[in-house]
Amino acid sequence: MSLSQSASGSGHANAPEAIRVTGLCKTYANGLARSQKKQVLSNLNFQVNRGQSFGIIGPNGAGKTTLVKLLLTVVRPTAGTVRIFGENPEYSHVRARIGYLPERLALPPAATPAEFLKGVCRLKQMKNPDADVERQLARVGMSSDSGKRIKIFSKGMKQRVGLAAALLGTPDLLVLDEPTDGLDPIGRAEFRNIVLEEKQRGATVVLNSHLLSEAERICEAVAILVRGVILRKGLVRDLCTSKTRWRARFAPLSAPVAMSEIGFNETDEPGVYSYETDDPAVLNQSLDAVRNAGALLIELGPELKSLEEVLTEAVGP
Repeated sequence: MSLSQSASGSGHANAPEAIRVTGLCKTYANGLARSQKKQVLSNLNFQVNRGQSFGIIGPNGAGKTTLVKLLLTVVRPTAGTVRIFGENPEYSHVRARIGYLPERLALPPAATPAEFLKGVCRLKQMKNPDADVERQLARVGMSSDSGKRIKIFSKGMKQRVGLAAALLGTPDLLVLDEPTDGLDPIGRAEFRNIVLEEKQRGATVVLNSHLLSEAERICEAVAILVRGVILRKGLVRDLCTSKTRWRARFAPLSAPVAMSEIGFNETDEPGVYSYETDDPAVLNQSLDAVRNAGALLIELGPELKSLEEVLTEAVGP
C-alpha cells in the first residue's frame, strides 16, 4: 500500500503529492579502490502527500541523512528520481519553496541571529524581510538574544536559530534533520507546537530523528529505513496497531480466577488483560466464555505498540 493510499484515513485523501521518490539508489566509491562500491540506499519508493507530516526513522547508519540530502539535491542519486511538488528539486523555484534544517548546523560565530537570518533572506531573495526575521526569532524563543553573537550560544540556542532560518518565507515543505538535537524537554515541546502550527497552515513536514518518541508525536506516516532499504512504511497508527494482540479491561473484581485458562493474561495494569489471536471469531468465543463466568467487559481494543517496538520488529534479531 502506498503512502498516498494509506493517508486516506488521515485527512489527506486524494491530496496532491509533495514528494515522490522512485527507484532511488545511492552508491559511493569505497576506499582508495574506486572500483569497489558501497551501496548506501537501494531502490527506495515512497510518496508524501501535501500537508502530511512524514518521518524517516531507522538505526544509525541506515542512510537517513543521505536520503534527506538526495531530497534536497545536496548529493545526486546513482539511480532513480526525486520529485518535489511534481518537479525536479534542482529548479531554483522549487528550492525556494523548501525550508531546511541540516543535521550538522554551521552558523557564523561572529554574526548575530538577526544578521544571519537577514543573510538567509537575501539568498532567498525575500523583499522586506525584517518583519519575518523578527517573527521567526520570536517563535523559537530567541527574540531577547537576537543581538548577541552566535559564538556564545549553547547547542540548543544554535538549533533554535537554525529552525528560525528554516521557517523564513513560509516554506511549503519543511525538511528537518535531527531538529531537536540539543534541545531540552521544554524546547522539544515548543518545537512540536511550531510543527503543528506549520501543518495547520498547510505545510508538509519531513522529519529525520533518532528520537522515536518525538517522531511518534509529530508524524502521521513514517518510512522505516534499515541498511539502505525501506522495510516498512505507512501511517503511524496502522504500524503501531497490533493485528494479533488485544487489550481487554474488565470491571473491578468481576473477572473470574481462571481467566488465563481461557486465554486472557494479566498485565501490570489492574483489571486489564491481553489476548492473542488474529481470528475475531476466536476472540468473541473467549469473551463469551469469560462473560458467562461473570466478567464484565468495559473496554476492548487492539494493543498499541510504540514506534520503538515497530522498529525493533522490523530490524529483527
